[in-house]
Amino acid sequence: MAWLVLVVSGILETVWAIALERSQGFTRLNATIVFGVALVLSMAGLGVALRDIPVGTGYAVWVGIGAVGTAIVGMVWLGESVNLARIICLLLIVAGVVGLKLYH
Repeated sequence: MAWLVLVVSGILETVWAIALERSQGFTRLNATIVFGVALVLSMAGLGVALRDIPVGTGYAVWVGIGAVGTAIVGMVWLGESVNLARIICLLLIVAGVVGLKLYH
C-alpha cells in the first residue's frame, strides 16, 4: 500500500509542477488552487509512504516520478523539445526508479 501511495504522490508532484507554471507567478487563481491542493496532497502522501519505505528510496522514487511526468507533459502538451537525448535521460531516470524499487 505504501508503494501505491508513493506513486500517486509522485503523480501529484507532476500536477503541482505543471500548475505552478500555469499559475504564472500565482496570478491565475484556478491554477494556484490546483497547485496548492496537489502540493499538500503530494507531500502528505510522501509522508505516509515514508512510514514503510526508507527515506532515501522513497524520496528518490517520488522525485523521479514527478520529474519524468513533468518532462513528459512538457514534451507532449506544452511544446517542449523532444529529442533522443532527452528521451534517453528520462529512461535512465525510470531505470533508476525501478532499480530502487527492486533493490529496496
